[in-house]
Amino acid sequence: MARALAGVLPVSGWQVALASGSLGEPGEPTHAASFYEGVEVAAVDYSPALRLADPLAAAVPFQPSFEDRPGSADRVFAMVDDAACERLVATWTGALARAGAARADLLHLHHLTPAHEAALRAFPWVPTIGQLHGTELAFLRRLKAGPPPAWRHARAWEQRLRRWARGCARLIVPPGAEAEVAALLGLERSRLHGLPSGVELERFRPRPLTGEARQAFWRRWLVLDPQGWHEHGTPGSVAYRDDELAVLGSETVLLYLGRFTAVKRLPLLIQAQQFAQAALGRNLPLVLVGGHPGEWEGEHPLETIRRLGARNVFLAGWRPHEQLAEALNAGDLLVLPSVAEAFGLALIEAMACGLPVIACDAHGPAEIVRDGQSGWLVPPDDEQALVAALSHAVTDADERRRRGARAATDAGEGYGWQAIAARIAALYEQVVAEPTGERGTGTTARGGSP
Repeated sequence: MARALAGVLPVSGWQVALASGSLGEPGEPTHAASFYEGVEVAAVDYSPALRLADPLAAAVPFQPSFEDRPGSADRVFAMVDDAACERLVATWTGALARAGAARADLLHLHHLTPAHEAALRAFPWVPTIGQLHGTELAFLRRLKAGPPPAWRHARAWEQRLRRWARGCARLIVPPGAEAEVAALLGLERSRLHGLPSGVELERFRPRPLTGEARQAFWRRWLVLDPQGWHEHGTPGSVAYRDDELAVLGSETVLLYLGRFTAVKRLPLLIQAQQFAQAALGRNLPLVLVGGHPGEWEGEHPLETIRRLGARNVFLAGWRPHEQLAEALNAGDLLVLPSVAEAFGLALIEAMACGLPVIACDAHGPAEIVRDGQSGWLVPPDDEQALVAALSHAVTDADERRRRGARAATDAGEGYGWQAIAARIAALYEQVVAEPTGERGTGTTARGGSP
């Protein structure tokens, strides 16, 4: 999101400087200067920390996460002690200073992290806009439900997140999440601003692949350059033969894009696909795109496939973002039965490519997908409703195409980055025009830092 905004905010009069974490060597997608090429960026290099037994013990610690993934370098924040938090604050104080925070008109900080503490301490005269994403929401929900015993510092982090949120002049949240965020963080609704992420309409647009072109694309991904992975997490350990791919060139192709986490309900999706396939008496291929290697919750999709004896389910693995538009254009329908999707960028990108969507009538998807117009909304965890939606979408090609065309129109009119940037720039103008006493304490500047 920061990269896209940095490219379009200057049109609205806001020059952008970035402060960002960085990992690896130039040319790698995790390397900040390479990823943000053309934009001024103050990078925080995590590579030395990653070489230590404890990445948090480094002078420049590895940035923690809002997710608890045992064995990962990015430990969950709730397991981070006060001393490590202070090192993180010092790191981000330096990064913000290098990005020009002292001279900025505004700071736009993504996620509620120690960068907020750095801003409050070092640059209290600069107003801050914070932006909350789905990972924080899931973290806050888990804190409210009762953190696990290993989260020894959970309450301290809950207090920090609340304080940092109060320090923001405005807090941007996923559309439809305003009431929940207000309750979780103890904020007035007037401080919250629902705003979606945007989509690169130049990249994500309808360019459907059919017949031999579609078959060739899936052959490239699944046979020649396989990236699917078994439970041990090695990319390419799941591959396919040419004779298994015929269904991908001749049948309606279902796509899933995302991680392999519990809330995504992948076992439910695979089971519903199998039931619909049996009920219709036809092949119904499902391609799972995503799942970061070695990272999953609950039942791995291959376990589900084995347990059900499932047919026509393909694991395409984790792919670079710039390759996803072609994959979407090689499918007919996106299915995302996630029960806790704060926003759902994959939905918008699929819609922009002209794919109708089947999603749950909850949280972000309920704000994005128009049931009966741009897709199908089903109740969360309702297998029967999901099977019915799949069956309708597959058997009524005219209706599927009609909803796909409407989806592309909706995405183009409401979610292009130019439109989103204009809304964000208007919010910036509102905040910088307010007297200091009317806002929280806070570099987007007419030089700044998303």
